[in-house]
Amino acid sequence: MADRHPSLRAYLAGALVARTGDDMAGPALLLAALARTGSATGASSLLAAVTVSAAVGGPVLGALLDRAARPGRLLAGALLLYAAGLAVILGGLGRVPFAVTLLVAVVAGLLGPALSGGWTAQLPRVVPGERLPRANALDAMTFGVAGLAGPALAGGVAEASGASTAVVVAAVLIAAAAPAAWRLPAPAGPVATPAESVATARPAPMTGLVASGVRAVLGSPPLARATLTSVLSCAAQGLMIACLPLLGERALGGAGFGAALLSGAALSALAANAILARHPRAVAPDTVLWAAPLLQAAALALAATGRPVALVVAVMAVGVAEGPQLTALFAVRHREAPDRLRSQVFTTGASLKITGFAMGAAAAGPLAGWSLPGALLVAAGTAALATPAFFAVRTADRPARPARPVPRA
Repeated sequence: MADRHPSLRAYLAGALVARTGDDMAGPALLLAALARTGSATGASSLLAAVTVSAAVGGPVLGALLDRAARPGRLLAGALLLYAAGLAVILGGLGRVPFAVTLLVAVVAGLLGPALSGGWTAQLPRVVPGERLPRANALDAMTFGVAGLAGPALAGGVAEASGASTAVVVAAVLIAAAAPAAWRLPAPAGPVATPAESVATARPAPMTGLVASGVRAVLGSPPLARATLTSVLSCAAQGLMIACLPLLGERALGGAGFGAALLSGAALSALAANAILARHPRAVAPDTVLWAAPLLQAAALALAATGRPVALVVAVMAVGVAEGPQLTALFAVRHREAPDRLRSQVFTTGASLKITGFAMGAAAAGPLAGWSLPGALLVAAGTAALATPAFFAVRTADRPARPARPVPRA
């Protein structure tokens, strides 16, 4: 059986292709909507519709994956539908009422968590338990590479062949990952459905399954504190990223340099995770979870000075914090998530992170209008809150339960 399972290399290749397409899709949609409609407000509304609906779709998608006998095939279907949704959005731009296009974007966005938490939740079925820490670091690195390559591809293709072509390429990349998802291994044992009716042996309704995933995250102190710290960190990231164009304009001479700063953060995150991949047990994941926000907070406070050199150093330091924090978050989820709710834990956590990021980005506009350094200091304070929040949840920790063996491929 093991020889029929996809290798880690195939898993990572599929994840990288899909996530690059996803990171390319956002900027490409933004550019295409702006070109087709001429409205900056409409373009940002379209991007928001795709992003925000992912926060709703995550728990439901996770529940479906957990109750599926072959979750990889469901994942492949979600990727194909997401790619098709992008194509429908592009086809409707400027041709049908914009409200209809927004509705399609909302529906397509529900499938977005398939590329993040839904995919990562399958990793323990691909690699043996002793290889999981290194594989987890490599999986987190695919987010860093995609974060670098996706926006760059979107801009390059849009300049060379038009924004519509960029959307098509993003959709093709996402669809191209479907074969790798299709071949992901099935669960080792029978699929367990929570709250089954003893009398009828019928599965619990979907609402019960979704609620069980949320309870699994909030009811486990290790998962709850990992999720809380990641949400606060993502809110700080949303604040910072929304401020980057203004920072680039005021400190570096052009708003476009803000995008370059974001690429620098992604590059430093990738480098930090590369080191972790070589030494996956050097630092305990829980330690990274509370220490990384402190570095993030210090870096954001440094960025508030507005000095060019300090700004570059600060953004690179934010990346050094973000990369290992993502790896640590995945490690805790893999360690603590019940097997029957694994996908729900990952997709629910991803949805909460998306919500935190969106709230931070939404708050950045008014705050930056009031004071750009003030907005960055609020971001620093938000990140700093993650550390006491981690230890506040830890005080309610229950006795550790025996370690569960990780399913082998």
